[in-house]
Amino acid sequence: MVALASVTALPLCAHDWPEFRGPTGQGLSPAKDVPIRWSTTENVAWKTPIPGGGWSSPVLVNGRLYLTTSKSAEGTKSLALSTLCLDARTGKVIWSTDVFSPEDGSSLHKKNSYASPTPLLSEERLYVHFGHLGTACLDLTGRVLWRQTSLSYPSVHGNGGSPILAGDRLIFSCDGSANPVVVALDKNTGEVRWKTPRNNEAVPRKFSFSTPLIITNAGRLEVISPGSGGTYAYDPVNGSELWRVSTGAGFSVVPRPVFAHGLLFVNTDYDFPKLFAIRPGGDGDVTTTHLAWQTGRGAPSTPSALVVGQELYFVSDAGIATCTDAKTGQVHWNERLGGGFSASPVFADNRVYFQNEEGVGYVLKAGKTFEQLAKNDLGERTLASYAVDDGAIFIRGSQHVFRIGKP
Repeated sequence: MVALASVTALPLCAHDWPEFRGPTGQGLSPAKDVPIRWSTTENVAWKTPIPGGGWSSPVLVNGRLYLTTSKSAEGTKSLALSTLCLDARTGKVIWSTDVFSPEDGSSLHKKNSYASPTPLLSEERLYVHFGHLGTACLDLTGRVLWRQTSLSYPSVHGNGGSPILAGDRLIFSCDGSANPVVVALDKNTGEVRWKTPRNNEAVPRKFSFSTPLIITNAGRLEVISPGSGGTYAYDPVNGSELWRVSTGAGFSVVPRPVFAHGLLFVNTDYDFPKLFAIRPGGDGDVTTTHLAWQTGRGAPSTPSALVVGQELYFVSDAGIATCTDAKTGQVHWNERLGGGFSASPVFADNRVYFQNEEGVGYVLKAGKTFEQLAKNDLGERTLASYAVDDGAIFIRGSQHVFRIGKP
């Protein structure tokens, strides 16, 4: 018997932001005194240059910040895919480990990098993922415990989705241009525990980049993993498909699902995005019975959505922010923020934070009425999502990691 725990059932704990989108994987922070205003000089406690490049979001546990980066290996044509650990109070780099040195990556989308998936930290182990280039586990001194490189697949535009943990399984999608699968590794050894093909043979473009979410639905654990052609639910123990909702020919799916009020909020297509509200559960294809509502107005291609109380917030890649009733989809407000968006929004201290690609952060009061509290220009390109702590926001830019707030 494998012991499993739902990520969504974890208690919120300030000081820890252990995976993509925080302790619940859904962008919710219990932190207090979170900064509202900053600039290139105001309210910046420190900024630390990061060698190479990458868009993995920082994760934070016990006063240490972890992220990945990619740079040219010295004296060769190879890449160096690295993991860094920083002191969250001072910004000092504590250690840096080169994890993989592939001779060639793949062609990249202009908004992507070789180090885009976000690390995951659990029980003194750090899991780093570089898509088709490999997955590894490190201890918290930077020593590599295992590497997994057998899951090469024809990536399109590089890597994207981050891994999740379900008991002793490390789960992620391998959605390349052909034969896409969802995979579970043994978290202790890196060995493949199961590998399940996507049920999307009829979809012409099969590549996607989403991060799964594990939920508890009617007492059953379900791994929700959007991909090309649909949203799919898998048994975390054996990888069997439980149910799916078809989304037609939708492809290049990026946003992570959100689960609230008995509904999953998922996105379906990069070129013509729609946001679906789905009732999870059932067996097989449940498209006609489990789709609660959908909208194409202002739906994002890249940023994940956010549920706070009864409200659902999301921002399109083109900068249109929307607040709806989560249960019905009724629109409360729809406003242009400006700029392009890739980072996923965060809720903290009764505020919703959006960060655009040009380095501008928008702080809104959470609620059914649009109220902008601040507009903050960091002066550096930003595609990664925040990590949040009491009194601090950690933002990864194209060249630095910033601590906003008090040191």
